[in-house]
Amino acid sequence: MLNEKLSRIKLLLTDCDGVLTDGGVYYGEAGEEFKKFDIRDGMGVERLRNFAGVTTGIITGELSPSLIKRAEKLKITELHLGVKDKPEVFKEILSRLNLQPEEVAYIGDDSNDLEVMKLAGLAACPADAISFVKDVAHIICGAKGGQGCFRELAEQIISSHQEANAGSVEDANVTVLSSREAKAVWPANETITLNSGNKIGPGEPCYIIAEIGINHNGSLEIAKQLIDEAVAAKASAVKFQKRTPEICVPKDQWNIMRDTPWGRITYIDYKRKTEFGIVEYATIDQYCKKLGIDWFVSTWDVEAVDFMEQFDTPIYKLASASLTDFQLIKRILLTGKPLMLSTGMSTIKEIEGAVNLVWSFDPNYPLFIAHSTSAYPCKPEELNLKMIQTLAAKYPGVPIGYSGHETGLATTVAAVSMGAAFVERHFTLDRAMWGSDHAASVEPQGFQRMVRDIHDVEAAIGDGIKKVYESELGPMKRLRVNISDEYRDKSLV
Repeated sequence: MLNEKLSRIKLLLTDCDGVLTDGGVYYGEAGEEFKKFDIRDGMGVERLRNFAGVTTGIITGELSPSLIKRAEKLKITELHLGVKDKPEVFKEILSRLNLQPEEVAYIGDDSNDLEVMKLAGLAACPADAISFVKDVAHIICGAKGGQGCFRELAEQIISSHQEANAGSVEDANVTVLSSREAKAVWPANETITLNSGNKIGPGEPCYIIAEIGINHNGSLEIAKQLIDEAVAAKASAVKFQKRTPEICVPKDQWNIMRDTPWGRITYIDYKRKTEFGIVEYATIDQYCKKLGIDWFVSTWDVEAVDFMEQFDTPIYKLASASLTDFQLIKRILLTGKPLMLSTGMSTIKEIEGAVNLVWSFDPNYPLFIAHSTSAYPCKPEELNLKMIQTLAAKYPGVPIGYSGHETGLATTVAAVSMGAAFVERHFTLDRAMWGSDHAASVEPQGFQRMVRDIHDVEAAIGDGIKKVYESELGPMKRLRVNISDEYRDKSLV
C-alpha cells in the first residue's frame, strides 16, 4: 500500500527549517543570518528529477536569501516564501499544475505543517519532528531535519517508481543495469573536483594519498605526527580506516588471544583499541584543515558510513575486501560523495558488478577506480601495472589510479607513467613498528622521494608531440652539419 502511494507521486513539497535545515540559526561576523543545508538533500532533488520525473517545491514561512540561493542552485522553481496559509498555497499549486492530492507528497516537522500534511496524498516527517506531526505522517524518516531526511524520502520515491516501471530487483534499492546498458548512459567524467577544491583526472597533478590506515596504532599523537610528515612530503591527502569492530570481526574470532602493545588481550579488544572515535576524528578533521591537507577514510561497514557523515570529507574509499558488499556501496552512494573503488583480490566480473551498481544509481556519479593487488607486501611480478591501462580503456572518462602494497618506490612512480591519476601507499613513521600494515608501508623520507619522483615523471611525460626545445639550439649549431631552414637564423649562423 505504501509503495503504491510512493509510486504515484509527481511532486514532492517540503518545508524548510527543520526539514531541509536542522532548524538552527547561524550568524556571520556582521550578524547576517545563514542557513545550513545538507548536500545529500540537494542530490535528492536532482535524482528525483532525473530518475523518477518528480519535481520539488518548497513552502515555508521563512523569508531567507540563503534559501533563495539554494533553490536557484537546485533549479527549484516552485518556491513559496513567507507563507501564512500553507493549505491555501498547496491547493493553488494542485490547481495550477493540474495534480491530484494523491500525486503530491509533503514533508514537514512542526505544527504549521499539520494541515497541509493531511491534504497531501503522502505525508512524511524527519526523525526529530514533534510527536503530533509523527501521528499524521505515513513515513517517519530515520534521519533528522537537515541531516538527509529529504534525501531518504526521495530515494524511497525513486525506488518505487523504478519498481513500477521496470519491476523490482531482488534485494536491491536501485535497479542494476547490464554492462551494455550502463555503458550507454555513462558520461565522460574525466576530471572530478572535490569539495576541498582539489581535482583528480587527466591533466591534473597526480593526487597522492598517504594511507595512515591503522598505522597510528590507536594513538592520536602518532596520527598527528603522520599527518605532519605527509604534509612535509607534499602529499595530497591522508587516509584512515573506519570500522565497527562488532560488525567487522567475526564472532568466532572475538575471544582469540593476541599479544599487543597493550598486553595479551582478545582480538575484539585489540580491534577496539586501534579504532578512533568521534573525539579523535574531530581532532583529525580540525588538524588537517589547519594544515591544508585532505583527509578521508575507507569505511568497512554501513554504521561506519553513518558515523563518518558527521564530517565533510571529500571522498569515500571502498577497500578491495568490500568490493562485493553492495549494501555498503549503496549506503556510500546515498551520501553523494565521490567513491573510490579499490580492486584487489577481484575478478573483472566483480569489478563490473560494483561499477554497474554505481552507474545504475546515478550515471553521473563521481567515481574513481584504483588498480590494486591485495598482498602485503606484494611481489613486483604480481603488481600487474598494465591493468591501469586496461581499466582506462574499459572505463573511459573514469579517473583510474593505483593502490600499492609493494616495498619499493619505483613501481608506484611507474604507475603514474602508465596513466594513474592518483596513487595510494601505506604510510608509517617506522616500518619496524608493531602492527600488521607497517612492513608494507613507506617511511617519511621515502614518501618525500616518491612524491618528488612522481612529479618529475609527470613533468617528463610531455605531450607526445615532437619539437625542438630552446635548450637544443646551441648543440644543434655546434654538432649538426645540415640545419633545417626553419632554424637557420641569426641565432644559429
